[in-house]
Amino acid sequence: MADIQGTYDDLFSAVPNKLAALLEEGDVGGSVAVFVGGEPVVDVWAGYADAERTAPWERDTITNVFSTTKTMTALCALILADRGELDLDAAVARYWPEFAAAGKEKVLVRHLLSHTAGLPHWEGPVEEIYDWPAATARLAAQPLLWEPGTAAGYHSLTQGFLVGEVLRRITGRTVGEFLAEEATGPLDADFHIGLSAEHDHRVALTVPPPGRDEDYTAGAAAPGPDATPSTGTALRVRDGNSVAWRRAQIPAASGFGNARSIALVQSALACEGTVRGVRLLSATGAGRAREEQFAGEDRVIGMTQRYGLGYGLFGNTFGWGGWGGSLVMIDPDARMAVAYATNQMREPAEDTRGLDLVMSAYDGLQGLGR
Repeated sequence: MADIQGTYDDLFSAVPNKLAALLEEGDVGGSVAVFVGGEPVVDVWAGYADAERTAPWERDTITNVFSTTKTMTALCALILADRGELDLDAAVARYWPEFAAAGKEKVLVRHLLSHTAGLPHWEGPVEEIYDWPAATARLAAQPLLWEPGTAAGYHSLTQGFLVGEVLRRITGRTVGEFLAEEATGPLDADFHIGLSAEHDHRVALTVPPPGRDEDYTAGAAAPGPDATPSTGTALRVRDGNSVAWRRAQIPAASGFGNARSIALVQSALACEGTVRGVRLLSATGAGRAREEQFAGEDRVIGMTQRYGLGYGLFGNTFGWGGWGGSLVMIDPDARMAVAYATNQMREPAEDTRGLDLVMSAYDGLQGLGR
């Protein structure tokens, strides 16, 4: 069996056992964390940080979790809304006047968070996503694909720029700066949007699925047969592994962290806004995450989805996952957050790793009597 590092409560032994099984199946490396009541009951890691399997995955190894990053950006927006500085029912153009171009004056802030704004595709060159002013100017000029609020289509890259520019206009800070100063810093959580060079040596680069190379694209990840063909620019693994990607602010997809950091931060939403004595939100503000904004078929993914404010809704739980397999799931009723971060991609249609780990965590909850 794989050599599992870290600590875990014996009641939750199914979680590290599952991680070991994934590595035995051929995965390169990863970390898993389960927090209950804001405290870790599982904090484990194993495998390797490189495709060649020469560098062990360490306690402080971090990796790109792609769209799991969206939950951090959403948290920033919810914090601002809770403080009364961001009105979720306001037009985006109230904060970002240029955004009203091309008929977008009716797009509300809540539409950005729920993938219902009508700007799902990034249609510029990949290089432009590293240039915040150019990226946001492009989106401000772009017309809508549908009337805002009437349909949903996953805004895989665009959501972060849209929400992030609203936050920047209000606070004068990037999403990465705001997150560091208002959430990850106070919690001492090792998660970054806009990674500085001092952390490069800790990064586990993304490994494509077996049989694929670094030209493998996110476009290959559409899981549903009814998905609308995208006209957007395809993102490749090599793009996500680039230095430019790490340095840039791409708040929908360029977050770097490990399972511990993700579960710790998102535990705020599992624990009525406060974790380890740090209050990020009021209980009401934390509850906004799972206010349903849309339920039905997502035009981009081609599958039925329920969206809250920045999070996908799944029964009484909420969270989101990223291209490649990383994931966070939050259960306020159990005061639990489960996170998985991995450098090993699998083909999306065959990838149930995150869900399997979440179900393993529920095995432990039963032992706790919850």
